[in-house]
Amino acid sequence: MPRTVTRLVQQQRNKRRINVYLDDAYAFSLADTLASGLFIGQELDDEAIARLQEQDAYQRGMDKAFRLLARRPRSEHEIDEALRQADYSAPVRARILARLREMAYLDDEAFARWWVENRIQFSPRSTRALRQELYQKGIPRPIIDKTLAPLDDDQLALAAGEQRAHRWEHLPREAFESNMLGYLQRRGFDYATARQAILALLN
Repeated sequence: MPRTVTRLVQQQRNKRRINVYLDDAYAFSLADTLASGLFIGQELDDEAIARLQEQDAYQRGMDKAFRLLARRPRSEHEIDEALRQADYSAPVRARILARLREMAYLDDEAFARWWVENRIQFSPRSTRALRQELYQKGIPRPIIDKTLAPLDDDQLALAAGEQRAHRWEHLPREAFESNMLGYLQRRGFDYATARQAILALLN
């Protein structure tokens, strides 16, 4: 049975959203761009209401995705998980992800390269640790393998050690080695790789 639009009221806290009243009772809110197509006395059936609400959810989800992407690049899984936790439906999430891919805002291969390059520059760690991080970001295994293939743990360990060595250069050798070994192992490097990097740093 159709319901009649009886009031359209701008929200006080968010001027860009409109509260929609059907048959004199609050029904839902919409973005002002969507609500601009409504008028008092208009009749809406269940299908029309569902379309409006789905389009509104899509727009709100896109806004949320753009806010996340504005902070740093994201994997598809990260965006999907953030939308899922915000209670967006699977069809709406799929539509948002498809649109973001189409607009080149989502590219897991580019994200994986960015993540690894960022880590190497600011916080070097082992390929094993990088693999685990990318896996947690939802990156497919073939992309992880391709991204990490050019990397060498010996070089990564040395780079990590060089970034931290100045903190302990004043310490006796034994203390330097102990601190550096613990640091490198916490970055995911095995004992042998860490020891080799430490010897290179000492030399």
